[in-house]
Amino acid sequence: MHYFRLIYIIFVALRFGLDDFIHEHAPLRPLRKFIQIVFFWRSKQQPRGVRLRLALEKLGPIFVKFGQVLSTRRDLLPQDVADELAKLQDQVPPFAFANVQKSIETAFGLPLNQIYSQFDEVAVASASVAQVHFAHLLDGTPVAVKVLRPNIGMVINQDLAILKSLAWLLQSISSEGKRLKPQEVVEEFARHTQHELDLTLEAANCSQLARNFKDKRLLIPEVYWDYCRKEVMTMQRMQGTPVSQIDMLRAKGIDITKLAHNGVEIFFTQVFRDGFFHADMHPGNIQVADDGRYIALDFGIMGTLSDTDKYYLARNFLAFFNRDYRDVAVAHIESSWVPKDTNIEELETSIRAICEPIFNKPLKDISFGRTLLSLFQMSRRFGVVIQPQLVMLQKTLLNIEGLGRDLDPNIDLWQSAKPFLKRWMSEQVGWRSVAKSLKKELPFILKNAPQMPHLVHQFLTQQTRAEQEAPLRLAINELIKAQQKQARWQKRLAITILMFLFIQLAFLVTIFIN
Repeated sequence: MHYFRLIYIIFVALRFGLDDFIHEHAPLRPLRKFIQIVFFWRSKQQPRGVRLRLALEKLGPIFVKFGQVLSTRRDLLPQDVADELAKLQDQVPPFAFANVQKSIETAFGLPLNQIYSQFDEVAVASASVAQVHFAHLLDGTPVAVKVLRPNIGMVINQDLAILKSLAWLLQSISSEGKRLKPQEVVEEFARHTQHELDLTLEAANCSQLARNFKDKRLLIPEVYWDYCRKEVMTMQRMQGTPVSQIDMLRAKGIDITKLAHNGVEIFFTQVFRDGFFHADMHPGNIQVADDGRYIALDFGIMGTLSDTDKYYLARNFLAFFNRDYRDVAVAHIESSWVPKDTNIEELETSIRAICEPIFNKPLKDISFGRTLLSLFQMSRRFGVVIQPQLVMLQKTLLNIEGLGRDLDPNIDLWQSAKPFLKRWMSEQVGWRSVAKSLKKELPFILKNAPQMPHLVHQFLTQQTRAEQEAPLRLAINELIKAQQKQARWQKRLAITILMFLFIQLAFLVTIFIN
C-alpha cells in the first residue's frame, strides 16, 4: 500500500509539473528532460506556486498541512511559492454521521443516547483530521464534541513515512540541505501531527492553557474528561463571534483597537512567560466573547520553547526594539544561530539595513513578507542555522501579524510588545531572577541537605561503574546504529528503484499509446 501511494504521489507531482523545482540541480537535468518528453501533454500555463498548491490539495490533508508549515519557511522556498502555499486551507467536507456515531460508540462501549442526551448530526466544523458536532450531556450541559476521521491514523502515518523519505532526498541533492535541516523540519511536523491523532493530548493542551490563563484574559473551554477518549474529545461549548467578523464585533460595542493590543500581549505572554503557546491561531480558531475577551479553540498544535530559547528570543526582540543591532548580532552568535566566526560588524550592518526601514510604521505600511524574505536571504549569506523548534513560533507570529492587521491596521506592533518584554526580561536577570530561583528551589535544598554526603558517594560510585561499562555499551550502540543504517539504505534504495521503474513504465505506456 505504501508503494502504491508513492507511485500516486510521483504521478501527481509530474502531472502538475513539479519537476520545475529541480532544474537548478545539474545531475538531475537529464531526468527532467526525459520526464518532459514522457509527460508532453501537461499544461504549465499556471505559475509554479499555483501548480504546487493544487498538487498538495490533490494529495490530501497531510500534504496540505505540510504546505501550510512550509509557507512559513521562506528560507527554504522562493517568495512566490511561499505566498501561494499560505493560501492552503485545511477544510474538507464532513464525513457521514453514521461514522461519527460508530466512532463514539466504539470509543465508549455504549450507545450514543447513553452518552449524550442530544447530538446534532450536522457538523459545525470540519477539517482534515477531525470534525466538531454540538451536543448535550445527559444532565443537559451544552458541549462541543470533536471526533477523529475514520482510519485517519493509517493515512497520516503512511504519508509521513513518504515525507521523511522525500526530506532525505532533498537533503541529499541540495547543497543547502544541511543548513536548512529538511529532515528535522519534517520530524517536527510529524511530532505535531501525531499529537493531533490523540484527542486526549489535545484535551491536556487545552487544560494546560486554561491553567496558564487563570486570570481569564484568554477564555479556554473546560474539558469534560469523563467524556474524552483518544478518538473523542468533549469540551465546553463556547459562545462568541468569529474574530474575522469585524463589523459584527463593532455592532456589539467591542473596542477593536483594544482587542488588537490584547491579542499581541496574550501572544507574548504565552511565548515568554509560559513557553507554551497556541500554534494554530488563524481566524477560524479564535472567537471574541461579548465582553471583549478572546476565546481560543482547537488545541491540537501547540508550541513549546526552552528557557534558553525564550531568553535569546526576548533579547533579540528588545535589542531590535531599541535599534541595538550589534546586540542582535551578538545574541545570534551566542545562541549558535550563526557560526562563531561570523564577522559581527558585517552581520550588524546587514540587520540594520533590513530592520531600520520598518520602524515607526503601522502594520498597514509594513510588508512582513518582504522583511522576512530579506532576513532569510541574509541568513543564507551568513550561514544561519535554522532552528526547527522555532518554526511553529514563526508561523504563529505571522498569524498574529495578520490578525492585528485585520483588526487595526494602525496598531504599532513594536510599541505594543515592548513594555511586556521589558518587564519579562527584568524578571529573568538581576536580583529578581535570583530571588525567584531560590524561592523555587529552597524546599528541595532543605529536604535533601541531610542526604548530600550519601548522594555524592552514590554519584561517584555510579560514575565509576559507568566508566567500566562504557566500552560494552559503545560496541552495542555501534552495532544497533549499523543495523538501522543498513535498513534505512535498503528502504531508500527500494524507493529509488520504484521511482525509476515507474518512469520507465510511463515511457512504455506512452510508446504503446502512440
